[in-house]
Amino acid sequence: MFNEQEFEILKKDALENHIPIIMDDTLEKIREILETEKPKRILEIGTAVGYSASCFVRYSSPDVIVDTIELDEERAKQAIENVKKIGVDKNVNIMTGNAVEILPTLSGEYDIVFIDAAKSKYSIFLEEGIRLIRNGGLILADNVLYKGYVMSDYNKHKQRTAVRHLREYIKEVTENPNLETEILEIGDGLAITRVTK
Repeated sequence: MFNEQEFEILKKDALENHIPIIMDDTLEKIREILETEKPKRILEIGTAVGYSASCFVRYSSPDVIVDTIELDEERAKQAIENVKKIGVDKNVNIMTGNAVEILPTLSGEYDIVFIDAAKSKYSIFLEEGIRLIRNGGLILADNVLYKGYVMSDYNKHKQRTAVRHLREYIKEVTENPNLETEILEIGDGLAITRVTK
């Protein structure tokens, strides 16, 4: 049973503590996608405190399974607590560790892969996502426009690496003939990629 009250508390806490969670307008789009696609298996790269994983369960079929990976041990612990409080712990499997190391150990097919972790690793996540996704499945990448820097001639040193990696990601998903990609200027940019194998 989805606990609405605990879910709202989690959202409020995350915002107050500046923990990056999925933005409302991005979530609205993802909700539409989930209600249309009706995924049975979702892979999430970047759990944070479990907010997005809880959202995925909320907007999918009751038997959906979300496998999610979090690098930060403290956040992973919080996420385990949070999904329990919200009542979605039966649907959410949280793995703690480095996604670059964990992804190659995974098998089976996912309907949706959601990428929201280290910007510098988006291309690695994409490669693994393509391997793990079913034919016709969707790879969603959040924050691909990164405060608008990715599409501008922004070149400040601090964010330069992230910007470069995100540009590479966009180039890959838009130029690969097996991928059909739409980039939406909602939230901090959402790339929706359908994979044909």
